[in-house]
Amino acid sequence: MKKQFVVLGGGYGGTTVIHELFKGRRIPSDIQVVLVDRMPFQSLKTEYYALAAGTASDHELRVSFPDYPGLTIKFGEVASVDLEQRRILFQDGEPLEYDQLVIALGCTDNFHGIPGAAEYSYTIQSFAAVRETYLRLNNAKPYSKINIVGGGLSGVEVAAELRESRPDLNIAIIDHGSRVLSAFPPKLSEYVEKWFHEHEVETLSHIAIQSLEPGVIHHEQGDILSDVTVWTAGIRPVDIVQALDVAKDRQGRVLLNEYHQIPEHPEVFVCGDCASLPFSPSAQAAEGQGHQIAQVASALWPGEQPRLHPIKLKGTLGSLGKKAGFGLMGKTQVKGRVPRLLKSGVLWMSKHHIG
Repeated sequence: MKKQFVVLGGGYGGTTVIHELFKGRRIPSDIQVVLVDRMPFQSLKTEYYALAAGTASDHELRVSFPDYPGLTIKFGEVASVDLEQRRILFQDGEPLEYDQLVIALGCTDNFHGIPGAAEYSYTIQSFAAVRETYLRLNNAKPYSKINIVGGGLSGVEVAAELRESRPDLNIAIIDHGSRVLSAFPPKLSEYVEKWFHEHEVETLSHIAIQSLEPGVIHHEQGDILSDVTVWTAGIRPVDIVQALDVAKDRQGRVLLNEYHQIPEHPEVFVCGDCASLPFSPSAQAAEGQGHQIAQVASALWPGEQPRLHPIKLKGTLGSLGKKAGFGLMGKTQVKGRVPRLLKSGVLWMSKHHIG
């Protein structure tokens, strides 16, 4: 019977593992590679903001899963991972046993324990969730008050794209910190703030939200009325990973060894947003890890020693609608049309599995 090499999650990291294994490496005849996902296609999560705003269609954000001879694809909603018995349990159907496993399940929203946040806001962390958000935003009546909680990259992109899509709406970004894009240099924040001012998007800083109720956001200084509230104020690993009895960092991400394995369970790799890495979660980081996990697995199968180089990220790009953008490439700050064109190029490469 063949040994099962299972990749759990067909996002940026998981599909990179698959492509890397089948494109450039020899898979031993006794290894069966299995990809597991709840959806019948990969979805481009970095572009969910455009679907939410109504400027991209559902179909545009889908990419077919890899189709290689010898690859098995299984669809199902995972309930849990049993590390001791080496099996994956599904909400419906029989468990799936594995010999080696890549956990690449991504992240979900972090509501920080704020009452009503999960119940009364809309999110963009899953394909199902962003479809709901699209309906609420695009069914909103003219002059509706739309509040986007969280002034990081996702919140900024949603607000800007929605402004271009719906100039009739009253849009505000609400953030706990002193400025939008607090993880970026102040000059990039100033550029984005200026864009928002010119396009009549309000930015509210130093807002400590206490709770949400239908139609209202309660904070320390008072209340903010809200027809639709979109939550982009943080992420955390999915519940399945949170439930694993292994060492994690303060963000709940799994601590790994140098080969991206769980030290107590070296047959298990963790890739992407669930992995404790020295940089912020991103599609680029997940893909970089995916390449390396495939390299490690390919070396271990014939009993060789893996050799890895540090993952190097190329930078971060963000969009302000379809014509402007911003980014940080190493220490170089870029603003205007060029970073927006670069982001479009990166998206094209993602769709065609280049890079």
